[in-house]
Order: sequence, then C-alpha cells, then structure tokens
Amino acid sequence: MKKAIFFCFSLILILINSIPLTANAYSYGDPNEEKVAEVYKEMQLKLDEDPPNFSAATSLFETVKEEIDMHMGTEPGEVIMKSLEEEDKEATIENMEKLLVLNVARRLESIEKSFEEYDTSKKLLAKGFATYQALSPKVEASNPETDKAIKADFDAALEALGNPGLFGVGKKPSDIEVFKEKKEEILNTLQDEFDLPSLEVGHFTDTEEEEGPGKKDWTDRSNIRNWIPLILIVVVIGAIVAIGIKRRNS
Repeated sequence: MKKAIFFCFSLILILINSIPLTANAYSYGDPNEEKVAEVYKEMQLKLDEDPPNFSAATSLFETVKEEIDMHMGTEPGEVIMKSLEEEDKEATIENMEKLLVLNVARRLESIEKSFEEYDTSKKLLAKGFATYQALSPKVEASNPETDKAIKADFDAALEALGNPGLFGVGKKPSDIEVFKEKKEEILNTLQDEFDLPSLEVGHFTDTEEEEGPGKKDWTDRSNIRNWIPLILIVVVIGAIVAIGIKRRNS
C-alpha cells in the first residue's frame, strides 16, 4: 500500500512539474499591453521635456525597431529614425501615431487569418485595443464621438469572436462577418483620422512565438488537452482512496 501511495504521489508531482514547462514554452506576455504602444507613450514623455530629449527618445525607439522592421517592413522605422535625427518633435510624434495605426491593422488582419483560434484571436484583439488606447487621447480631444465609435467597434469585434466555453458551458457562437465589418470600420476611421494614404505598408507576418497558429497557451481552459493532467490527478487520488477503503473493509 505504501509503495502504491508513493508511486501515485510521484506521478502527481511529475504531472504538476510538467505544466510550467509548457507555460514557459508558449509565452504571450501580457495580452493587455503592446510594446510598441508603451514605447510611444514613453517617447512622448521624453519629447515633452524642455528641451525635448531626442537622445532618450531614440534609445526607446531602437528597442522596438527590429520588431517593426520584421512585421511592417523597414520604411516606417527609417522615417521615424530620420525625424529623430533631425530633432523634429512634431514629425516624430506624427509618424509614431501612424505606426500605431499600422500596428492596429496588423493585429486585426492576423485575427481574420486565424479567426477560429479563439485564444490567439482574443489576445491579438487585446493588443490591438491596447495600441488604440495609446492613440485614444488624441482622437478624443479632436472628436469624442469618433473615439466612442472606435471603442464600441472593438467591443463588437470582441463579441464577434464568440466563446468556445468550458466543455460547452457558456459557449457563444462566433461571427466572422461581423468581425470583418467592425475591423473595416475601425481601420477606415483610423486611416482617415491620421491621414494615412494606405494601410498596406510592409508585410503583416506573424512571429510564431507570439502569434503562431493554434492555441498554444496552456491556460486556455477551452482546450480539453490542458485538462488532462488535472483529470489524471483526480483519477489517481480517487484510486488511492478506493484502494484504501477496500483494504480497510477487508
């Protein structure tokens, strides 16, 4: 009996220890933050200093330039670096704003390509909205109704993703046509608001680490495979209890 209990608890420890390995292998970071948007906000603070701190702003931008070049081509990064080198505060901020619009477009386009992957799509939408939140103060200042409309479109886009639920409980159907409609409304409004001739800049490729196909997040409770270790633990504990009761009765 003691050997059986020891074996069972050893198995439980192995299963528990295997879970963090999966989590480390597929890390999305904070889904409610977007690095490019955070850098934009920090750059604004540096450029609002008196005199503007272009050196610090440049250092901040360099932390995301490689990622920007990879996802959106080299042109946006080159334009921003030029405005920083020329110490043109207005142009730098304006170009960063346009870059954020392109980033929102990249996130929304990626969702459409993998719409059925709920967990991935939800994270990408959160990052897209986090990007818009960095732009929201400017939009709200010039046109509060436009800001409200964009936020409402993001809410509707989230609803359009549906929800696979947990073992079917709380399941909500998705609607890709509604998502496409809201995506177009968001992007068309932002394109007009920030005077972008086109959103087709660079290429919208996705990094496997952050946005790869399939539900890779081990915390995705809608994926039954992620429940297997917990189910096995419950089965093992149940077997231990049953064996103990049986031996006691005999």
